[in-house]
Amino acid sequence: MSDFEPVVVVFACDYCAYTAADVAGRMNLTYPSGVRILRVPCTGKVEQQYIMRALEKGADGVMVAGCLVGDCHFKNGNLRAAARVKRVQTLLDDIGIGAQRVAMVNVSAGQGAKFAEIATDFSKKIGEMGPNPIKQGAKAAA
Repeated sequence: MSDFEPVVVVFACDYCAYTAADVAGRMNLTYPSGVRILRVPCTGKVEQQYIMRALEKGADGVMVAGCLVGDCHFKNGNLRAAARVKRVQTLLDDIGIGAQRVAMVNVSAGQGAKFAEIATDFSKKIGEMGPNPIKQGAKAAA
């Protein structure tokens, strides 16, 4: 399992987290190549089904990255997203996959270094957990 590189899907808020990822790139900071960033207008638009679908389609982990608490451009979108992430985490624990595969993080647009650090740490954590069991089951059944 030493050659396992986790795929992490990041739903990133256009105003803050996506911009932070862009800043990280302009600063020549790196994070694992398995991190896949999907830009969304606001994390408040990330429904539970999107998180579950990413796992179903093969992501080993999912991170929802939004604005800092109190700084959401859509007032409380990041708070709605955090509540949805908690519900998904509960569901993942209930079905035995593990809540740690999904995380909600908050970064501001200028925190490129923090974004790269969070993405690296989360990817490492997922790597230690091993491949997503849903993905493994899908491959075994195919």
